Amino acid sequence: MKRILLGIILCLIFTGVSYTQENKKINVAVTILPQVEFVKRVGGDRVRVTVMVPPGASPHTYEPKPSQLREISKAKMYAKVGSGIEFELAWMDKIASINKKMLIVDCSKGIKLIDNDPHIWLSPRNVKIMVENIYQGLIKIDPVNKEYYRKNREKYLKKLDKLDEEITQVLSGMKNRKIMVYHPAWGYFCREYNLKQIPIEREGKKPTPQGIASLIKEAEAKSGKIIFASPQFSTKSAEVIAREIGGKVVLIDPLAENYLENMRKVAKVFAR
Repeated sequence: MKRILLGIILCLIFTGVSYTQENKKINVAVTILPQVEFVKRVGGDRVRVTVMVPPGASPHTYEPKPSQLREISKAKMYAKVGSGIEFELAWMDKIASINKKMLIVDCSKGIKLIDNDPHIWLSPRNVKIMVENIYQGLIKIDPVNKEYYRKNREKYLKKLDKLDEEITQVLSGMKNRKIMVYHPAWGYFCREYNLKQIPIEREGKKPTPQGIASLIKEAEAKSGKIIFASPQFSTKSAEVIAREIGGKVVLIDPLAENYLENMRKVAKVFAR
């Protein structure tokens, strides 16, 4: 009987410790999945991250659920992309009004933006700036753990430097440096690594039949046999062009959470 009581007491103690540690975590909200990795790499086990645009959804069209907006009321910090992405343009004022005490961090601060291209996270060099902005936000709301966050930031920045070097090396042998993409998400990536994207979709609009015909000619003349598309968008127009040029559609995900691994994969796919 005593052993049973002791077991129950120990169980309650350890459950209580776990609950307390979980409650001490800082709630941080972000817009897109890649930011989840950025915040977790800096915040470590001291943060709990909520993402507003879930897997499979597009930040250009997604509308948050009421349950997600309720989660915002618990957040101490919101790390927005800040580069003009449609979700934030439509919802950021509402999000800020739900929790007026929440610190809002602009991850794009310090990045040289490309007009009408919000996809800043697709350049590892931009991500280094985004990570710095996240770090500054975390030490503002939790200054006691500044050194912990600093060490985590430094580790991740080194990984981003290594990623940058690997991508540069992987792409160094490309002769045809033009890539045809369905959605023009890769402008920052192309700027950093001396590539040029030829988009099928422009300003959120599907191509006209005349536009498709023009793209087919361009693909035949300059762009090779592969069209890159994202899983968040329809691939019908891309498939039409691929059939006409005897090519194929290859999916690459600009919104994968496992950022380092995904960007290595993307670079290798482009290089092929």
